Amino acid sequence: MSDKHLSTQFDAELSGISTRVLEMGGLVESQVAQAVLALTSFSSDIANSVLKQEEQVNAMEVEIDRDLSSIIARRQPTARDLRLLIAISKTIANLERVGDEAARVARTVQRLVNSGVSSRLRLPMSDLAFEAELATALLRKALDAFARLDVERAVEVLKQDDQIDKEFDGLLRKLITYMMEDPRTISSAIDMVFVAKAIERVGDHAKNLAEVIIYVVKGTDVRHNTPEAVETMVR
Repeated sequence: MSDKHLSTQFDAELSGISTRVLEMGGLVESQVAQAVLALTSFSSDIANSVLKQEEQVNAMEVEIDRDLSSIIARRQPTARDLRLLIAISKTIANLERVGDEAARVARTVQRLVNSGVSSRLRLPMSDLAFEAELATALLRKALDAFARLDVERAVEVLKQDDQIDKEFDGLLRKLITYMMEDPRTISSAIDMVFVAKAIERVGDHAKNLAEVIIYVVKGTDVRHNTPEAVETMVR
């Protein structure tokens, strides 16, 4: 078998796995959106759907990881190809954790509905929805950067993560104010704090994906650096 044929097969395997990673990314993005919809509409049915999707996401992670191990064992890739395989492994791990955060929100919705909390209780649902929109948009941009191996777009993700952090801080202050003004909201507001933190973590995982993309393309580990420092490092 010619080296060219082997190379073509390898490229096809890499392309197939990358496509499945993007499918997994689309699924977890939908999970987050559905989890927030379940919260804002107090829908136990939608929450149940999110939890069912978690099983699918977990299965996809296991399958892709297994195929990655097989490729590494059979092809013994070097340099950039090996970096890409390592990056894919890290990417699916982060995507699986995004799914976990969505499931955490869904379980909170179930608990609120089952405890009889009224959807009319004064809580900043619109603020939570806005934070979620920012987080899902950031995740979408990170996945787009992965599909294109676009370093410039990955750096944009790193810069925009701060906006989600600021939104979380503002939401936390608002929830504290609600609890002080109306003690009846304390239990539900605490649940909302954990929901807001779960959404904030979605942004963190998008940031992790962006760092992985830079590693694949540039071979540079940019973790634990400011976005400004990363820009200098990738020039």
